[in-house]
Amino acid sequence: MGTPGADERGLFELAATPLYEEIVGTGGLVAGDPRIEPGGELQAAFEQLRDLGLVRLEPASDRWVAEDPGLVHGRIVAPLSQQGAQLLEESSRWAEAINVVAQVWRKAPEASERGPFRYLHGRDAINSFLHTVVPDAEEEVLTAQPQSGRDTGEGLVNVLAKEKAMLERGVRILTLYQHSARRSTATREYVAALSPLGAEVRTQDEFFNRMIVVDRRTAVIPAPDDLGTALAIHEPTIVAYLVDVFTRSWERARPFTSQEASVVKHIAGEQRAMTMRMLVEGHSDPVSAKRLGVSPRTFAGYIADLKDEFDAETRFQLGYTIGRLGAVESETSTPEND
Repeated sequence: MGTPGADERGLFELAATPLYEEIVGTGGLVAGDPRIEPGGELQAAFEQLRDLGLVRLEPASDRWVAEDPGLVHGRIVAPLSQQGAQLLEESSRWAEAINVVAQVWRKAPEASERGPFRYLHGRDAINSFLHTVVPDAEEEVLTAQPQSGRDTGEGLVNVLAKEKAMLERGVRILTLYQHSARRSTATREYVAALSPLGAEVRTQDEFFNRMIVVDRRTAVIPAPDDLGTALAIHEPTIVAYLVDVFTRSWERARPFTSQEASVVKHIAGEQRAMTMRMLVEGHSDPVSAKRLGVSPRTFAGYIADLKDEFDAETRFQLGYTIGRLGAVESETSTPEND
């Protein structure tokens, strides 16, 4: 019998396993049982057990008796594991081979003639482009990630493996989040895993848009109000402008790994000031929550705390009181760096 596949496993789970249990429980199956004869309802299941070596005919009693599954486990499972390892290795080699020609394609003189901009439609197209460009970075990757979520589970493992390889090649990785990311378990795991290798992560209060810049040559930004569409930019002037925007945000951001009391205090103050500013400017809760990178429910909690602090009964009264006292200005006038 060759290496079994999914169809064979389905037959084994649904029919062969119950038949095996019956054979074990009864001490054997009569050789002439009509259910296992040609045309019988259990013929396929019985033949699978026989081919796998899980039953054998005992001549003395003319009965089919069960065999120890441990004796055949290695013969079935080991080849599948080996095939899986070979497929993974072949997949990796194909990825390397395709990356070579992808680099040739991007660096060819004709590439500039295709235009400095390229729209990427759909998450698959965006991810495919990023998975090609980012791992090939030679010097630097700048990433702005608004909101606080990161991939978890297998997705996080894959990201860590790719970025670890980049860091080991000497690529500099700078990542910006909002302050709310500090409460994300996946983000903390990401920072804890890569910071010792040289990755730098900071957070800030203000909302900024998603952006990735590779080697200061290629930038990827989302289309307005549509994360399912992105624009890949190769035009040097625009890429340089986006790098400047990123750098200015980076310089005023707080190191993620810092747990100093003064830094924690400033972060809390910045989020508080941002909440008051959104309230005074009259933004809706969903808009305000997005600017802070938190859920509308969390933002509503911030507002409730401010009502208690300023002894206000309504949002209008709270906004008026904050605006009259100039509380937002006093909060934001704190020096950015101690």
